[in-house]
Amino acid sequence: MELQFLGTSSGTPSKTRNVAGLALRLDGGSWVLVDCGEGTQHRILHTTLSLHALQAICITHLHGDHCYGLPGLLASAGMGNRVEPLLLVGPAGLRAYVQGVMATTALRLPYELRFVDVTQLAGSAPLPALEIAAAPLSHRVPSWAYRFTERGVERRLDGARLAAAGVPPGPHWGQLQQGGTVTLADGRVLHGADYLLPARRARVVVVAGDNDRPELLRDAVRDAHVLVHEATYTQAVLDKVGSGPQHSCARMVAQFAAAAGVPQLVLTHFSPRYLDVARPGLPAIADIEAEARGHYGGTLFMAADLARYQLDRQGTLAPVVQA
Repeated sequence: MELQFLGTSSGTPSKTRNVAGLALRLDGGSWVLVDCGEGTQHRILHTTLSLHALQAICITHLHGDHCYGLPGLLASAGMGNRVEPLLLVGPAGLRAYVQGVMATTALRLPYELRFVDVTQLAGSAPLPALEIAAAPLSHRVPSWAYRFTERGVERRLDGARLAAAGVPPGPHWGQLQQGGTVTLADGRVLHGADYLLPARRARVVVVAGDNDRPELLRDAVRDAHVLVHEATYTQAVLDKVGSGPQHSCARMVAQFAAAAGVPQLVLTHFSPRYLDVARPGLPAIADIEAEARGHYGGTLFMAADLARYQLDRQGTLAPVVQA
């Protein structure tokens, strides 16, 4: 499982950062897109992601920097001859927005759009590889966080126990691995459930939309391996801007993540005023990072466009070195 950022700027793009978009890459090549700001499909062209392998798009809220790229991406998927249905999850209004653009621009898609209201996710099973849950946040419009939990966690055979029982590696191992029952040449009957080691913990990633109250995620991040959250400002800039925009600063998010015991935190959605390379007297991304590190002792990453992070089966997040 990997996270690949397609946009990490807030409100408007900069020369180095597009507006919001995040690909959750699943084992096997399929993926889920969280938010689709204008220009997201252009960022996708710089990746190995395929619109044919896209399983779902989850929109956190209906501000333009999170959804203005959606109609163009849907149209491109159609022009690329996609035929598989596509799941669209989001707040009330998402269906009307997409259908309105389709109606006014005569857009016809060769595949079905399946809309799911984010409030109706509870108890549903929209994807074979992921459970998706949602938590409401605090912003100027209804905004949500998505909790993605891995399905179908594999279990490994207890090879030492099988060897001790005199069962050498071979076809029987494969049957037992699948939970089946085998009969040995000596008449013994073995049941797969008796020779499977306890399953590892399912990987859990929480991706939040815009939000000025990180504490609302307390239940959503329980047992999560990774939290992706906006850090639009530093505390000093937030104090000047005021509460009107309803965004978080790095300090707020870091303090919450530390108190909640989140082991790995990825900050994103940075105001374009913060420069990638520090210059005297001007705010920089390094200021946001320094503020967060002052309040959070876990593993911290500052997202950058096209950066990839692998979440391995042990739940450890690490950057992917790209050629």
